[in-house]
Amino acid sequence: MTQRTDTPPAWDERTQLATFLDYARDTARAKCEGVSAEDARKAPLPHSPLMTICGLINHLRWVEHYWFDVVFLGGELAGPLAEATDDDPDPEMRVAVDIPLDQLLAEYEEQSARFRGLVAEHDLDTKAERPIRDGRHVDLRWVILHLVEETSRHNGHLDIVRELLDGRTGV
Repeated sequence: MTQRTDTPPAWDERTQLATFLDYARDTARAKCEGVSAEDARKAPLPHSPLMTICGLINHLRWVEHYWFDVVFLGGELAGPLAEATDDDPDPEMRVAVDIPLDQLLAEYEEQSARFRGLVAEHDLDTKAERPIRDGRHVDLRWVILHLVEETSRHNGHLDIVRELLDGRTGV
């Protein structure tokens, strides 16, 4: 069972922010525990065909890539995000049903570990290399807070999907 805590080991700002992001990530992983491979690929919401457990986990993985690697570090889009179009804006969710959930979770954890290092190595006031939509360059603090919000919001989606699939609630 995934161990989670939202209580940081120290009270400085960086540790608190990193702890809350890890807590949100761990919650996403915990919501996947015990789900069958078949259920992980099902989309139980009739008007949301991409809303699968695999799709949500893959989305979280690639959202972190976008905010840390692309926006903050100035790197290039990679993976399914590089294939996004107006007609297919969320390819990371579409292709996820062809990838085993265990693999998606392992990739998400591997990437999370790399980004933990990035957060530890940069000052929270460091500006992103690329601007956001309004032209401003956010700082690392904003990126972390945004990812806490994004991951937590999708944890709510994981709750709904999981309950519809097998009745499990409360993680």
